[in-house]
Amino acid sequence: MAKAGDDWHIGVIGGSGLYEPGALEDAQEIAVKSAFGEPSGPVVTGRIGGRRFTFIARHGAGHRLSPSRVDYRANIDVLKRCGVTDVLAISAIGSLREEFAPGHFVVVDQLIDRTSGLRERSFFGDGIVAHVPLADPVCPRLSAMAAGAADKAGATVHQGGTYVAIEGPQFSTRAESLLYRDWGAHVIGMTAMPEARLAREAELPYALVGMVTDYDCWRDAGADVEVAEIMRTMAANADNARALLAELGAALPAEREASPIDTVLDAAIVTPRDAWPVAASARLDAVAGRLVGLLGEGKA
Repeated sequence: MAKAGDDWHIGVIGGSGLYEPGALEDAQEIAVKSAFGEPSGPVVTGRIGGRRFTFIARHGAGHRLSPSRVDYRANIDVLKRCGVTDVLAISAIGSLREEFAPGHFVVVDQLIDRTSGLRERSFFGDGIVAHVPLADPVCPRLSAMAAGAADKAGATVHQGGTYVAIEGPQFSTRAESLLYRDWGAHVIGMTAMPEARLAREAELPYALVGMVTDYDCWRDAGADVEVAEIMRTMAANADNARALLAELGAALPAEREASPIDTVLDAAIVTPRDAWPVAASARLDAVAGRLVGLLGEGKA
């Protein structure tokens, strides 16, 4: 459990185009197993600006995992096992607004989930039930610091925007793109959900920096999303993202003050403690580690 006075430990989930975090002092690659499946790959841990950062590439080495095949539970679980206090997701996104141009960064503050049942959406439900609040799915503190770091890194930054998460791997139809604009969405992507949901269940404050690669297909009746254009923009965005991490490491306050998210499970788990099955408790030894006593109460 993170407490006031704890050191910062930022878990970074790198999306399309960001497969390594840049310069890390004392970098070490470690393989961490999860009780929830196979993570996207090993994590790399080290220091930036004297602060601990731990990085995992969301799509794996060589971008081998499509958005629907990423094991989001395993990725969040291994970051929690590594002791991260906060999670910064960096993702490639499409723009649904003229002012959010390719190459710009958007620090998201709201999410719309249009993903399907292919993705596991919760750590809970198999013997232990929890209902975490998610009205505000990102951490305002970490989001503000990420926006400041992106600005210092030289990126054009928009602070605030609604991200609509689609299943993929196909891009949206033009009718869908226009519908999402009517809903008030600003950007579109394929990976923020259930990632943000799971981070909340793991009591990890979560922020999302979206790197705009293209305009979605709403903009021009004769245009479509082109992968080649996206890849070119991603290369430039990745350099700015690594610079963002360097600026963030240098700007983190000396002391990490506690966040309400650090203890969100206190009021979320509805299954009585004496009814927790031992096997379900064991799976949650990282996600809900501060509440789970494996040698304590529980039913077989």
